[in-house]
Amino acid sequence: PPGTYTIYMCRAEACQALGAHGLEAHAQQALRTKFHERSADGRFSLEPVYCLGNCAMGPSLLIDRQLYSRVTAERFDEIVAALSEQTAAERSTATAAGDR
Repeated sequence: PPGTYTIYMCRAEACQALGAHGLEAHAQQALRTKFHERSADGRFSLEPVYCLGNCAMGPSLLIDRQLYSRVTAERFDEIVAALSEQTAAERSTATAAGDR
């Protein structure tokens, strides 16, 4: 099954020319997963796509209908951290609601 968040990573030529290959390697290392797999914590799936239509602003990611442009390794880490915090907050809220 897919993770809570599926990260679609553009692998088209324009994004590759703007550094997507290095971002792919960083993403796979940071999430400890490969394309078509889910991270061990179940939060993230990593999927390749071959154009997000954002060619001049690559490398690009699409997560939950949100397009991210000019993504660097550092920005990728920030995005993943923010999504992880959001997931943790949602779990906390769901647990609190269940205690009522």
